Amino acid sequence: MEVGGGRRLRILEDLNMLYIRQIAASIQEPELQRALERALRVREGARRLLPACSRPEQALETTKTLVLCEARVVAAGGELQRRQEARLRGARRPSQGGPGAEPVPCRGTVCISDLRIPLMWKDTEYFRNKGELHRCAVFLLLQVGAEIHDTPTVLVDRTLTDICFEGAVLFPEAGPDFELRLELYSAGLPGPGAQGSAPRKLASRLSTSLGRSSGRRARAAMDGGPASPPGTAGTATGALLLPPPGVPCPRFQLLAHTTLSLAQVHDGFRTHDLVIAADEQSPCWVPLYGRVCCRLAARPSCMDTPAATGTLRLQAPGAEGPGGTPLFCVLRGPGLLCYGSASEAEAGQEPTLTIAVTKDTRVRALQAGGQGQPPGVAVTNRLGGEEVTHGLLAESTAEAQRWLQAWGQHLCDLAQWKQCCEELMRIEEPPPRRPPAPLPPQGSLYHQTAIDPSDDIAAVTEILAGHGGAPRAPGPPPWLSLFEGPPLRSPSPPRRGRPRTLSLDARLSTLKGRGGPPKPPHSSSSSSGSSSPGPPQRDPPRALQSRV
Repeated sequence: MEVGGGRRLRILEDLNMLYIRQIAASIQEPELQRALERALRVREGARRLLPACSRPEQALETTKTLVLCEARVVAAGGELQRRQEARLRGARRPSQGGPGAEPVPCRGTVCISDLRIPLMWKDTEYFRNKGELHRCAVFLLLQVGAEIHDTPTVLVDRTLTDICFEGAVLFPEAGPDFELRLELYSAGLPGPGAQGSAPRKLASRLSTSLGRSSGRRARAAMDGGPASPPGTAGTATGALLLPPPGVPCPRFQLLAHTTLSLAQVHDGFRTHDLVIAADEQSPCWVPLYGRVCCRLAARPSCMDTPAATGTLRLQAPGAEGPGGTPLFCVLRGPGLLCYGSASEAEAGQEPTLTIAVTKDTRVRALQAGGQGQPPGVAVTNRLGGEEVTHGLLAESTAEAQRWLQAWGQHLCDLAQWKQCCEELMRIEEPPPRRPPAPLPPQGSLYHQTAIDPSDDIAAVTEILAGHGGAPRAPGPPPWLSLFEGPPLRSPSPPRRGRPRTLSLDARLSTLKGRGGPPKPPHSSSSSSGSSSPGPPQRDPPRALQSRV
């Protein structure tokens, strides 16, 4: 039944993927379609790689990749279905909005950082260090719409009081109605000596059951120790080889989750509730406190990108006519910045006038008057219980209409993003990805070092020129003449102290090479008179006499 159930599940999954691919092709979403195909290919490769993993770290990362790919496939499929339903309902896309369409709020960047999940261990586990050592590998999956990110895997045991995830995660294309879902996944890990102690336990049982001498020989054969028979210790034929234990396949399970939205955005460190999805009997259980601490910030694009720029004339209160001071105005963020000229705005100088823009700001069009008054925009704010209105006159009717539409879009953005437009929140940059670990070196360092003889002189010349500080004239270096021609012999220094003496063996070998028998160092006068003619022999040094 399990085989039949698994087969039916696989058939349903294939049919679902076929349906999602047809939707992606029909609504012409190339980005989502590429993301879906990439996730499917990575998932298929991870499934094939998992049985071939030979180390626990490989199996852990492959299982994590499978979890991420499954989430990406589901997220891409859900986003495609949502866009298909919106298309069938006839909802307008932001790029298709005409002049009479309702303004669509701008996009923004959502940043979550300083993630920390406190743990609540028992007293016997944390303070007294008792009980079985329980280890788990955990990571966070973060999702906004179809975009999914993950954190590095963290190993958790009873020595940790908090699960900390360093770095920041950015979602650059989030809307004001975003829902950031955090899912904490955990996988139980075997103890540090779970696999290595199994052969020793088996050897201990064999040694106790077979007797003293036979058990000692069996245990020595399994360990390859000094008690093994000669010639078999440390070899593959003498030792009792056990089959290597298979790498356990970890299983990540959902431990807890929560959802954050625009209401939780704050430029500071806050605490949020977690929904526990596992129990204490689960092998992946970690004693959670039920809270997650993080910093959730958001910056809409209207805080950085100007909604409109141009020259407007500030009309004095109660005045009529085309007169007024021309100002270069920039509508951005929580204010209309008015500069004396465009060069002052580009230089980043302080504005001449700043008109506050909040969610309570009201904007209306100024109609052209009979005395040559051009059209414009009237901006009204409430300050101190009184209403203050600034009249901004445009150069033409089309320019006034452009500013009026920009004001409507900007006020819509401020109303939708709420507290995110009150001040500019700090957005942290995510840390760069760590480069892959280098492969272990093959062979010795001597064989790895590649030396080209033709480059030696050039390399030495560059080094000497770098130490000298001044560029050298082209041509052969002056020090090259030292290595040309016959080698020079250095004069030997004069000998000082007592002369060098030869050992007794060297002296005897010298005498044998001359053909004469070795003479004792002390000879009488008669023996010296009857000796054969030859070169006079000098008396050996005192050191040689003392040795004889």
